[in-house]
Amino acid sequence: MTVAEILQQFPSRRALVAGDICLDRWCTYDPDEAEPSRETGIPRTAVIATETTPGAGGTVANNLAALGCGEIAVLGVIGNDGNGYELRQALKARGIRLDLLIEADGWSTFTYTKLLNRETGNEDLPRIDFINTRPLPDLPERRVAAELLDAAPDFDVILVSDQAETNAGGVVTAAVRDAVSQIALQYPEKVVWVDSRLRPEHFRYTVVKPNEDEAAAACRRVFGEVDYARLRAHTQSPLLIVTHGKRGALLHTTAADPQWIDSIAIDNPIDICGAGDSFSAGASLAYSVTRDPAASANIGNLVASITIMKKGTGTATPAEVLIASAHPTS
Repeated sequence: MTVAEILQQFPSRRALVAGDICLDRWCTYDPDEAEPSRETGIPRTAVIATETTPGAGGTVANNLAALGCGEIAVLGVIGNDGNGYELRQALKARGIRLDLLIEADGWSTFTYTKLLNRETGNEDLPRIDFINTRPLPDLPERRVAAELLDAAPDFDVILVSDQAETNAGGVVTAAVRDAVSQIALQYPEKVVWVDSRLRPEHFRYTVVKPNEDEAAAACRRVFGEVDYARLRAHTQSPLLIVTHGKRGALLHTTAADPQWIDSIAIDNPIDICGAGDSFSAGASLAYSVTRDPAASANIGNLVASITIMKKGTGTATPAEVLIASAHPTS
């Protein structure tokens, strides 16, 4: 299938993004207004403008929406707090279903707060993150796993976003991973796609998409050496995709030889934040249409090549993907 033919099928797809659904808050501050507090003498960071967008799994959902996916829902746990309200509003504005979001008292909505200098436009102060360091409570955990199993039949693509960088505090727990594995086994016609920063080796039977560093770290934890083919076999994955930034992606399937898929060479990206999420959105939709790993990775590369040329966690439209597909790869 051509790129155009693949993109034409996206409106017929239904996608569920499950896991760490977060909020990105982009705060522009004015360094000229950094006068010290009268009470403490500590200089203030004077925020003069704020924009909020969905983050982590929400970034994946945002990219799915921009690509024209027919229906998108998110499943995760948020807090009964202001960040949770803002996240709901940001998702709703993009036409993303909220009915599977679970609200938990005492839980903090996972939020990245990024401080951008008004004069330069750069993020140059330490980020302020709202995270959870204790395990997900039992009731929300059981609800996530149950909702995931109940909702799975209604979707063509199920993307799991395991973005928490702490040992505890993420939504994708062992019980949720078990539910994901069960879905992958029970519905082989569906695309079950996992993007996990710290735990890709713990998933089974799904498409697994780590980046180069994440895949290497997973291999060392399990085998003591980097061996992607062995990692694919360990996870019993039908497809392991290891992304390598601007160079492209390496595909490992049940076939003996890995396959390299080049990306468009971009030497000076504007912002690589969310590039992996945009790759996953495009590649997973394409894989649900074609079941062709190479064609799917190509779409993922094209989408990421567009989003890294935009400030923040950018998105790509089908029209932009078509234009990008006319450029030669590196």
